[in-house]
Amino acid sequence: MKSNQNAFMDGIFKNMTRSFAFLVFILLAAISISLIYGSRESIAEYGFSFLWTNNWDPVNNEYGALVPIAGTLLTSLIALCIAVPVSFGIAMFLTELSPAWLRRPLGTAIEMLAAIPSIIYGMWGLFVFVPLFQRYVQPSLISFFDGVPVLGQIFAGPPFGIGVFTAGLILSIMVIPFITAVMRDVFELVPPMLKESAYGLGSTTWEVMWRVVLPFTKNGVIGGIMLGLGRALGETMAVTFVIGNSFNLPSSLFSPSNSIASALANEFNEAGGMQKSALLELGLILFLITTVVLAISKLLLLRLAKNEGTSR
Repeated sequence: MKSNQNAFMDGIFKNMTRSFAFLVFILLAAISISLIYGSRESIAEYGFSFLWTNNWDPVNNEYGALVPIAGTLLTSLIALCIAVPVSFGIAMFLTELSPAWLRRPLGTAIEMLAAIPSIIYGMWGLFVFVPLFQRYVQPSLISFFDGVPVLGQIFAGPPFGIGVFTAGLILSIMVIPFITAVMRDVFELVPPMLKESAYGLGSTTWEVMWRVVLPFTKNGVIGGIMLGLGRALGETMAVTFVIGNSFNLPSSLFSPSNSIASALANEFNEAGGMQKSALLELGLILFLITTVVLAISKLLLLRLAKNEGTSR
């Protein structure tokens, strides 16, 4: 009797957990269907040309997604270029170089950065960082790279303070805690014997991190970077404050532009008809971008695992 009751309860538990797992797929399908259905007018009107058209004119009912897509990808790329090396340095210091008395308070301070709401980052960026950046940093960079091939065009334009580079810099500060936390946790999982053996052979701290720790934890490190990239791609309020909200392709890193999330935040409440459909298509594009990024990261991890297996 008791064994039958246990089997019955195990069946209920199994089916319940299975339903929770399938709930994820149901939610993803529901989101996809709702975005496709809501953007059907824009899809029918513009087709694939919506992706490479840079005109966004609600007055004349003409819409294109090129500027928000470019702004989203560019700010996220800037954020990763800044955040990944900084996060690696912080995680390396916490696991290898930091004294014991400093490790816990420093780790707690980094985790507190992740708890700060994004709107606080945006307000700080607009009212504190942008004036300083406009007055001191941008003029110095513009004059320093003036006349330099390629870089002179990248770091050019009037010093507005706001723009693509500022948005990317604020995003990097926001994603550093997430990437650092993951890197620190996976670095701590490396068996001490491997590191001690490398130190015993005369390796420096950098050589231990590069040749021992990173190969052992590469899957977790890439996962942390993808976590930060996902946060950067979908960030709304902080980017809205500092990117400039201009539907123009950026001519330099200091030019105002727009992103998908900031365009949705600024225009969705008052949108209707074709404009609302175009905004929903922007949301669908952002959903697809994050899906593609996740798929690429999974393929990269599988390739790394396959190469590791063949090298052995």
